[in-house]
Amino acid sequence: MIRVLLVEDDPMVSKFHEHYLSQIKGFELVDKARTGEEALECLASKDYDLILLDIFMPGMDGLQFLKQIRKKNHEVDVIVISAAKDNDRIETALRFGVVDYIIKPFEFERFNLAMTNFYHRNSLFKNKNGLEQEDLDNGIIYKEQASELSLPKGLDRNTLKTVWQSSCSINGEFTTEEIASSVGISRVSIRKYLEFLKNLRILSLELHRGAVGRPVYKYKCIKKKKKKNLYHKK
Repeated sequence: MIRVLLVEDDPMVSKFHEHYLSQIKGFELVDKARTGEEALECLASKDYDLILLDIFMPGMDGLQFLKQIRKKNHEVDVIVISAAKDNDRIETALRFGVVDYIIKPFEFERFNLAMTNFYHRNSLFKNKNGLEQEDLDNGIIYKEQASELSLPKGLDRNTLKTVWQSSCSINGEFTTEEIASSVGISRVSIRKYLEFLKNLRILSLELHRGAVGRPVYKYKCIKKKKKKNLYHKK
């Protein structure tokens, strides 16, 4: 099992990465960190095989974190997943030895390709004492067929993003009808998106009982700012 440390400051993005990783066999998400500093604390007490790393983070950014782990000689591989797409940052990351670089936004197929390639690469080094050119060609530069997108049937990625953004823009709780009106899709459709986000634990759902009439279910966006121990488990 490949032990993974996820370093991502956005809780929704972190949940998506976690969800995607859970769809791929052979990987275990051991810890999550919101900052480079938290990630260094994790590395000080545990060993990981792979780090999924964002670049834009508060405090120590991803490139600074990369420099630190190479300076400290941590034997761990890194895949960058970031919106940073300028030449300088990408080139710097590659010079510090990242094994792949995924630019946000991305499809599950690209994520799955990166993980599958890494799995085969990791297995090759562990299971062979010496490598031939054919091993390197087929194992290190390995191309896996993309698999089907692992989102619930009927969900559209762009609409999901819109639903999340609209949910977070509402101050306090909201009903299915309110968010459906805001996004502009039917209540039946919006419930599927809200349920998916609730299952990712980035929306909460509570039952409100009024003095008259039926009970009302209200959702609430779980705020991005959380206590450190919710994201960093030693």
